[in-house]
Amino acid sequence: MNRMQLARLLDHTLVAANATQADITALCDEAVAHGIGCVAVNSVWAPYCARSLSGKGVTVCACVGFPLGAATARVKTEEAREAVRYGAAEIEMVISIGALRSGFPDFVEKEIAMVVKGVPGVPVKAILETGFLTDAEKDQACRIAVKAGAAFVSTATGYGRSGATVDDVRIMRRVVGNRIGVKAAGGIRSYAEALHFLQAGATRIGSSAGVAILDEAPER
Repeated sequence: MNRMQLARLLDHTLVAANATQADITALCDEAVAHGIGCVAVNSVWAPYCARSLSGKGVTVCACVGFPLGAATARVKTEEAREAVRYGAAEIEMVISIGALRSGFPDFVEKEIAMVVKGVPGVPVKAILETGFLTDAEKDQACRIAVKAGAAFVSTATGYGRSGATVDDVRIMRRVVGNRIGVKAAGGIRSYAEALHFLQAGATRIGSSAGVAILDEAPER
């Protein structure tokens, strides 16, 4: 996969609590300069990114319920709606990990569905935080996300116990089939790693090291 092809599959990410406007500006500028498809930011930065990237071919993804997934479904939904009103074209929500692990799959399904319905026509990525889940819970979470109307399942926030693993991506792809996308995120910092995840079934790569990854990719 060459540099341009990979760039369109990248979510160039900056979700640090201490990110400044200058940092976010640099993120947007890098995305434009390298042909990256999407920037992923905390929802508070969605309006600024949308204005900065207007007409430049880069999508803005707002992260909601981030990074713990511990807000109520109503709060996540309103956060998503506000981000979309101010220019976000994708939403990435952290599911209620505790609810899933407590044996309340219906709760998780309803919260994902509520966010999906709250932003009609906008792709919603459900972050599973796989480092906290058993393989059976990963399987269950993927089935829930598909049923609830998510456009993607995503591995991790980067703030959990662990980031993306190739085995997790394989499980996720096996469960969701070709029905929705799979995003590998959390700790991916090289072209070789990104390629492994894509070969395992990922269709999107999330990383704060997007430029470094692309610098390692072949130009043609």
